[in-house]
Amino acid sequence: MRFTIGKIQEMKRAGEKITMLTAYDYSTARIVDEAGVPLILVGDTLGMVMLGYETTVPVTMDEMLHHAKAVVRGTNKSLIVGDMPFMTYQISTDEAMRNAARFMQEAGCQAVKLEGGVSVAGTVKRIVDCGIPVMGHIGLTPQSIHQLSGHRVQGKTADSARRLLNDAIALEQAGAFAVVLELVPSPLARIVTARLKIPTIGIGAGPHCDGQVQVIHDMLGLFTDFVPRHAKQYAKLAEVIKSAITDYIIETKSGVFPSPEHGSTIDEELLKDL
Repeated sequence: MRFTIGKIQEMKRAGEKITMLTAYDYSTARIVDEAGVPLILVGDTLGMVMLGYETTVPVTMDEMLHHAKAVVRGTNKSLIVGDMPFMTYQISTDEAMRNAARFMQEAGCQAVKLEGGVSVAGTVKRIVDCGIPVMGHIGLTPQSIHQLSGHRVQGKTADSARRLLNDAIALEQAGAFAVVLELVPSPLARIVTARLKIPTIGIGAGPHCDGQVQVIHDMLGLFTDFVPRHAKQYAKLAEVIKSAITDYIIETKSGVFPSPEHGSTIDEELLKDL
């Protein structure tokens, strides 16, 4: 049985920390699901770690749905959140609802995530009123990376901190079930977390959030272009994979692989006939 919105919110009330990871394919999602992670985000970060884009901006709705379907097929327990890509919810509320519905109907997700606070609160409310759970995302919003002039910590001035708190409150009032805080100073994240009844999920926002989210390619050391400051590498799988591939090349060239155990035989009499 999958985690529910109610269970996620109950974890906040009980003081139980919430974990969320990204996943973009069937095999990875199955491992994350079996490990017991309550929330899986099919993030538009797939544009960078899976598709090789420089930012998340080029990611399309069809690309998101393609990966979300695979993740859903690989899971049984985790609640799957589909990340709405750039300009799929900003043009009109009707289009936002249509695209959110696609994540639910076509991909089988249980919720969607979108970036922004006060500016998208009306859209969030309409989507929620239609029965689609919404996770908010404020602080550093990667889809606005060009406007924000890069990956910068948000909320470091009095005005920007006040705006961020207002964004969080607006999302809660609009019906969002949780909100991601990205690259927000830890003391400010603590204030926002204490102010909201819904869970806060931090990424580069310190230890006071109700939960944490990491890009799985960062925490496993699979994405080697750069390592974000807020990411902790629990493994360095890129090195392991390179070593395994090197061994494969050497053994194939030397004739060690494949060995008899990796093949099959047929009857000797049949060989004679042939």
